[in-house]
Amino acid sequence: MKKFALCMTAALSVCAAQAQVKWDLPTGYGANSFQTQNVQQFATDVDKLTGGKLKITLHPGGSLYKANEIKRAVQTGQVPSAEFILSGASNENPLFGVDSIPFLATSYADSKRLYLAAKPAQEKLLASQGVKVLFTVPWPGQSLYSLKPLSTPADFAGTKMRAYNPATTRIAQLLKAQPVTIQLSELGQALATNTVQNFLTSSASGVESKLYEQVKHFYPVSAWLPRNATVVNQKAFDALDKPLQDAVLKAAADAEARGWATSERVDKEFIKELAAKGMTVAEPSDSIKKELASIGESMTADWVKSAGPEGQAIIDAYRKK
Repeated sequence: MKKFALCMTAALSVCAAQAQVKWDLPTGYGANSFQTQNVQQFATDVDKLTGGKLKITLHPGGSLYKANEIKRAVQTGQVPSAEFILSGASNENPLFGVDSIPFLATSYADSKRLYLAAKPAQEKLLASQGVKVLFTVPWPGQSLYSLKPLSTPADFAGTKMRAYNPATTRIAQLLKAQPVTIQLSELGQALATNTVQNFLTSSASGVESKLYEQVKHFYPVSAWLPRNATVVNQKAFDALDKPLQDAVLKAAADAEARGWATSERVDKEFIKELAAKGMTVAEPSDSIKKELASIGESMTADWVKSAGPEGQAIIDAYRKK
């Protein structure tokens, strides 16, 4: 009888072990980022909602895969789930870069409308790669920092403007500034040596990189709000039973709502902190706003040319108020 009981216990343990599913989830962002913390909360919620039947282990800071390897890893099934920045894949297909078109969607409300307009096409594209989107969350908008006050578009002419991708290079050129390629980690030194005089980056970068120590003017233009996507390999999702799938989708919906609200809140907090650290925070002048909107129109048209009819359909849907 004792032997039978031991056998039964062992069998139940094996069943429990078989019943539990484990997912690794790599991200390129650090553990302290609000984005990573939101994904961690998602994993915790999944654990609770499934009664421990699905365990998701988060691997932050590129510790499992480098940031630029993560999307490919989940596509090929090397990992079941992952988080990455959508616009980082725009060299594969322009549709991935719609949320990073400069001066198209310059507020959280506009960013949400653009997201909803692009969602069907982006999800279809990822589905063709064997990937299911769980949720997406924006970063705070890319805003304008300058060593000197900027009153009119003419104030940009001849200045050295930091560039870190093709879009920021083009913005500098259209403003008649000189684009200078500088990574965020090198920005402090570049400012100290007057290699750069103005640039676009988020309020978060301004606080975390202590840019307020050298730059005194901040204009919250929110040029674009790039989004991170948390995804799952479709086969891994399909392998779950229906209650587990429902739990994942419920936790994902909560994570998306929470993430958007958190992003908007931290943006306001970071901007307040920049002002508290001595930066002049001011709305750009009407003439600069007009110039930036014009640049947005030009770069949107360029994007539509590269994205084709699907891209045009997204922009049309976004612009329907």
